Amino acid sequence: MKKTFAKSRRQTVAKRATNVSIRGDLLNAAREAGVNLSATLERALAEELASVKRVRWREENRDAIAAYNDYVDAHGAFSDGVRSF
Repeated sequence: MKKTFAKSRRQTVAKRATNVSIRGDLLNAAREAGVNLSATLERALAEELASVKRVRWREENRDAIAAYNDYVDAHGAFSDGVRSF
């Protein structure tokens, strides 16, 4: 059985140049503050993509989650007899 692992954040991935358009006042403020635009954009894109992935997963699994919740409402959870809260 072959195992696959997600790439580590430390692993170097080839970078590609691209053009983006941003507000001039934000660009000036970022430059004055010494903000690394590439690193900031990469971090923001990674966060946005993770958010999109979570939303898609929830949408794709909505029916299964609802069915499980319905089952627990009707039959309880396996740990109902052992929890103290």
